[in-house]
Amino acid sequence: MKNTVLKPRLLYSDNDGLIRDHPHLLAVGDGGGEPMPLREARIIPLPRGSDLFMLPDRWPLGWDATSRKIVTMETDEAGQRVHAVAAFLAPAHTAALLASYVTQPQAPCLPLFSYAAVGYARGRYWVAGRRLDGDARQDPWRFDIGEIRRSVSRHLEQDPGNRLLQQLCKCALEYHCRAAQNFFLHRHEAPLPTSIACNSRCLGCISLQSDGTFKAAHDRLREPPLPEEVAAVALAHIQRVPRAVVSFGQGCEGEPLLMREVLTRSVRLIREATAAGTVNLNTNASLPDVVDELARIGLDSMRVSLNSASSELYNRYYRPQGYTWADVVESMRRMTAQGRFVSLNLLYFPGVTDRLEEVEALCELIELTGIRMIQLRNLNIDPEIYKAALPAGFSGPGLGLDAFLQSLQQAFPRLRFGYFNPPKEQFP
Repeated sequence: MKNTVLKPRLLYSDNDGLIRDHPHLLAVGDGGGEPMPLREARIIPLPRGSDLFMLPDRWPLGWDATSRKIVTMETDEAGQRVHAVAAFLAPAHTAALLASYVTQPQAPCLPLFSYAAVGYARGRYWVAGRRLDGDARQDPWRFDIGEIRRSVSRHLEQDPGNRLLQQLCKCALEYHCRAAQNFFLHRHEAPLPTSIACNSRCLGCISLQSDGTFKAAHDRLREPPLPEEVAAVALAHIQRVPRAVVSFGQGCEGEPLLMREVLTRSVRLIREATAAGTVNLNTNASLPDVVDELARIGLDSMRVSLNSASSELYNRYYRPQGYTWADVVESMRRMTAQGRFVSLNLLYFPGVTDRLEEVEALCELIELTGIRMIQLRNLNIDPEIYKAALPAGFSGPGLGLDAFLQSLQQAFPRLRFGYFNPPKEQFP
């Protein structure tokens, strides 16, 4: 839906990070083709809890409505150099357009965030995007750090030797992980990190970056917990939280399927104690036999991370070690064959994910595997790093976020879209 009245203006930053709006240049965004004025997209107020970033050594692009041309802004009216600005959207929101800029040769690589186009009008910031999940479980203003610290202390007093609990304390207080914080606030979904290794070498891995191009956001788990420690944390959460979800596979670890004995023993201990709660696995789905076993003994749901349903593009980002795209598909097929719930953690990137060829490949995958939900997440990576890794022809003008969603919904009317792992009571 176009908005021809609201005209968000270009934002830029000075060297000190002070953000200003341009007096007449309009904000533009990148959807895979030529930069387009933000006003031509479906725009929403910048969601509460979002952040604004200065993008160092990147000249912002704006739309000159008089000349009807894209303009590169190199300096401000005082002749001082300027930098582009982007927004990092609050959880549950997906960006439809990325920030547009011209990168200078000396520009550093951007850290592992997503970079949405943002403009300013009528006293507010505006972005092109949508909230796809009404669940408030990670709304930033719902987290009282004082309450979290007190809860951490109480949990450590009750179970001081539990290594999984110790990791969750680190995640909650050092990484400010919302899932870990929710565990200590006794609500929603609790994380169960278990894995010290991975069989993918994801381009945008947030727990391990070995080449030094950019820094990982977390340190990877160094020691796997015992199954008894995992079960103790999971059962405590299930017992006190209605419709609780507990999830293997978190940002501070590798691939949980590699910890087969830990996972299978943990799931057995949980299910021997209770049938309540949703036991979920966030995974790359690389080991079908392990998935098969977990489904048999009580795993309720599996969320598979993908950047694409095309094997060639998938391989460029995930860089699998010892498994193939066929293994990923087989894992999903086996999970649904046992009546279990499968969703995708689809890493959305405008101009790649929403291309017609990608939509068609995704439809084929849904048809083949019985996927019932797509959790649409922004791909957190420097856009130029990602584009440079793509095969030729895999980026370009996309359908747009709305048309992308509509195409899938028309093909699969019962397909659900969201952002978070649902409890089994809410499985579509």
